[in-house]
Amino acid sequence: MPLPFDGAITDYYETEAPEAVRAAIARAGGDRNRLIGAGFPYARRMQKAHYKSRLAALQVELAKLQRWARDAGARVAVLFEGRDAAGKGGTIKRFRAEMNPRIARLVALSAPSGREAMEWYFQRYVRQLPAAGEIVLFDRSWYNRAVVEHVFGFCTAAERAHFFHQVTDFEKMLVDDGIVLVKLWLDVSRAEQLRRFLVRERDPVKQWKVSRIDVEGLRLWEAYSDAIRETLGRTHTAKAPWCVVRSDDKRRARLEAIRAVLARLDYAHKDAEAIGVRDPTILGGPELWRDG
Repeated sequence: MPLPFDGAITDYYETEAPEAVRAAIARAGGDRNRLIGAGFPYARRMQKAHYKSRLAALQVELAKLQRWARDAGARVAVLFEGRDAAGKGGTIKRFRAEMNPRIARLVALSAPSGREAMEWYFQRYVRQLPAAGEIVLFDRSWYNRAVVEHVFGFCTAAERAHFFHQVTDFEKMLVDDGIVLVKLWLDVSRAEQLRRFLVRERDPVKQWKVSRIDVEGLRLWEAYSDAIRETLGRTHTAKAPWCVVRSDDKRRARLEAIRAVLARLDYAHKDAEAIGVRDPTILGGPELWRDG
């Protein structure tokens, strides 16, 4: 089966990737449990049995949260942001695995239509906000304008500046109106991101995940970093703070992302022991974000 984009990811790895990134991937070889991100606090992935046990306990808590949201008429919006291959989709999958999709609704918007492009930028996202009794999970969100659109030139500098001028007030209005807004930034290292892309490129059941944006984005790491740094700095507020989740270990990242959401809500029959204690090396504020 031919590789997507004629093996462009492998070509980048072999000819253009920084030497430190290539060396980290080569040292790991086929050992997928070895963590390779520079400065990551763990050398190995969390053991599967422990992960499964903790995940099961957290999913019970999510089921309680779901029932409470339905009965109390709560409105919860969770934003999942991060670089490509940071683990957003897999984390969302574990969030929703034991939840009613009519209550825990996924929103993953494609590029705006011609009409949407002529609307107020936030308008198509407003249409997707939770009604009473709903939990809405955004697989990417209005922060596309701050990072991806900016890096690839899909918006002008003036449009991005206008976004920053409005976004904190927009989020303040949501929170003041009673929506619980949780903003998660999944942070993956450069070496781990490239390793995941190489796996996707070669795995026939994952090749559909590889896009032209992914391929081109490999060469734009620094531009992404500049945009992310600015975005976290300008939009981390008391009303709508960012939760940064270091995601080189997908298992730890999934657990901490769920904990971050559960911690924000005082739902019925909440079990603090089942939720467990946050790992501050994996889950924190923007100070936890790393460039590299």
